[in-house]
Amino acid sequence: MPTDALLDRFLTGLGPLDPVAVWAHGSLGAGDYQEGRSDLDLIAVLPRPATARTVWRLGLLHARLRDKPLAGLLHCTYLSPDTLADPARRHLTWAHEQLFKRPVTPVTRRELHSFGRVLHGESPEQLLPPVPERELAAFVVRDQREFWRPHVRRAELWRQDVWVDLGLLTFARATVTLREDRLITKREALEELPGLGAPGEVVEDIDARRYGKRARPAATGEWTARRAGLTRSYLGPAIDTLVASYS
Repeated sequence: MPTDALLDRFLTGLGPLDPVAVWAHGSLGAGDYQEGRSDLDLIAVLPRPATARTVWRLGLLHARLRDKPLAGLLHCTYLSPDTLADPARRHLTWAHEQLFKRPVTPVTRRELHSFGRVLHGESPEQLLPPVPERELAAFVVRDQREFWRPHVRRAELWRQDVWVDLGLLTFARATVTLREDRLITKREALEELPGLGAPGEVVEDIDARRYGKRARPAATGEWTARRAGLTRSYLGPAIDTLVASYS
């Protein structure tokens, strides 16, 4: 499979840096992975913090993978044993075909503990501190309040499939996490949405595009506009209620 071939090439290329561990999280870890659609979300623990030379070598590694199938979907954050415990610390990351820094969020850390897939070396439980329920809940509420709620007001975004899908699925996942202190997959989130009062036409559209189970509504400008309106009308008040309930 292209996924396995890409991961093999990546691990081989990373070998000279002597990684302590390489883990998969997200869909690949949770068993909801769809080749060609899902991102390949990875965490690599290197023996030491990245130096300028390390950054150059990692940039070269990813550049050499660029022409391989699925390489554009491979994202990896690089930690080291003495920096991985701080959830606020920003770590070197390759994503969207560039290197930058971002933190490893409490959601990602909990994913690694709950269903992280070990590709090399030590397990997440051996290296990462556990994520307390309160810390996870605070992050989820903040993400809904400070990221998703302001973006609901930007009407032009919601004509795009990715915003409709991730907006609703992330809301459903956030609801279950706050209600039950557990993480669920995107597929499970889709199944939760009808019970949360999400518009049925939009849920069916997501299901058809992502999983092909039902007939897909006609992809017209009229439908795209209607879908955007239904999504925003539902999601804004739903986020407000969720945040007020758990703040």
